[in-house]
Amino acid sequence: MRLLLVEDDDQLAEGLSQALTAEAYVVDRADNGIDAQYMAEQQEYAAVILDLGLPGRPGLEVLRNWRDKGILYPVLILTARDSWQERVDGLQAGADDYLGKPFHQQELLARLQALLRRTTSHSQPQLAIAGIQLDEIKQCIEVDGKEVDLTAMEFRLLRYLMRHAGEVIAKQRLYEAVYDWDSERDINIIEVYIRRLREKLGKEHIETRRGQGYRFRLET
Repeated sequence: MRLLLVEDDDQLAEGLSQALTAEAYVVDRADNGIDAQYMAEQQEYAAVILDLGLPGRPGLEVLRNWRDKGILYPVLILTARDSWQERVDGLQAGADDYLGKPFHQQELLARLQALLRRTTSHSQPQLAIAGIQLDEIKQCIEVDGKEVDLTAMEFRLLRYLMRHAGEVIAKQRLYEAVYDWDSERDINIIEVYIRRLREKLGKEHIETRRGQGYRFRLET
């Protein structure tokens, strides 16, 4: 699941990025309003974490521009804790929730998770397909009732495949779904992770369509 984190405080942004990555999110970062607006217009995101006090272009203006263009990603705004007017302005501009600074990372993670449940079509925290159960909250996988250990990257990839079960998904699309904006890894690394998933889950679950991509089977 890809997120856009817009925060000009590098120390705060780095800490949040690490915490979100540890929860199996893919995180793109922007430190100014101009880049943030462009990135959200070019890439699909599950949600945006948006600081309002940004250089280049204020966060509130960025948010209004997104909404005017029909970009409806759920947005969690970060505001000064004592600035009630910022919160009101942000919500009126189209934000879905807000969090005052300073805050605890666990509170942000909990609010983000609740926001995603409310605003996405995949609101159920569990996916169960063909004997495989994926639990978003516990970040775990069970195959025929037995828990299987996955790395964070394997979990991201499997989650994306299961959410699009039955679809043929191109390698490039998978790569963009699980790696961040600045990644320079070889796209063929996807083949390595597909092979690992097959070893752990069983070869029958993920089908290769030569020249097209991969498909998670609804039935095996």
